[in-house]
Amino acid sequence: MESTVVRCAEGHVFSTSTFPMQNLGSSRIGPGRLLRCPRCARLRQAVPVARAVKR
Repeated sequence: MESTVVRCAEGHVFSTSTFPMQNLGSSRIGPGRLLRCPRCARLRQAVPVARAVKR
């Protein structure tokens, strides 16, 4: 199972094994999803973090 690195609305960065509704295509409403943040222990909107490109 692949993990996704996300950032919650408070700015905490963490990885999750699933990112709900990731592949719904054009019917998805924005990039954010509600996930429970392990740092603040609240449901927060989380968005995937862009991966840095190594040069």
